[in-house]
Amino acid sequence: MPMPQAGDKAPGFSLPDQSGATVSLSQLKGRHVVLYFYPKDATPGCTTEACDFRDQHSALVKAGAVVLGVSPDSVASHQKFATKQGLPFSLLADPDHALADAYGVWGEKSLYGRKFMGLIRATFLIGPDGKLVRVWPKVKVAGHVAEVLSALQGGSSDEAPAPKAPAAKKAPAAGAKPAAVKKPAAKKAPAAKPAAKGAARKGARA
Repeated sequence: MPMPQAGDKAPGFSLPDQSGATVSLSQLKGRHVVLYFYPKDATPGCTTEACDFRDQHSALVKAGAVVLGVSPDSVASHQKFATKQGLPFSLLADPDHALADAYGVWGEKSLYGRKFMGLIRATFLIGPDGKLVRVWPKVKVAGHVAEVLSALQGGSSDEAPAPKAPAAKKAPAAGAKPAAVKKPAAKKAPAAKPAAKGAARKGARA
């Protein structure tokens, strides 16, 4: 299925988490939901992403969000992964990738020239009304959680702030006289040196 976009109704779900409890989207109505899909428990990139969500979990909750991870792994695998990494949020088991299909993140991948079907890393921010607010397709792990948190806090990580234009110089008011330009002060002529004493004496004898 094609990946849903911002403004679309989020596909519903009801899946078990690492503790065996069923988590449904309908239970979370009225709250933001960060639904992130990752390929496999305990792999390097997926561990980094999970730990980034763990480290920012308090800030995400403060911003009003529930974090849910989803992969095709089993409940037992999720339990082991969540316990080892101390994850404070639910990991949903989607072994038949039905939810991944519904969100358009199950598709063809390639690794070392080999093509295969698998889960594409992506994140969906679902609003309190059940509609998608933001979609991050083909997520790059580094800095991703900061982008999600920024979106929750009302910012936009896709746009850099525009540089400020230099302030324009004020034009002189109509009818105003231009400021007088000061002329450099004229140098004073050096004072005449007094005549030598010898010359004064000769004049007196003549």
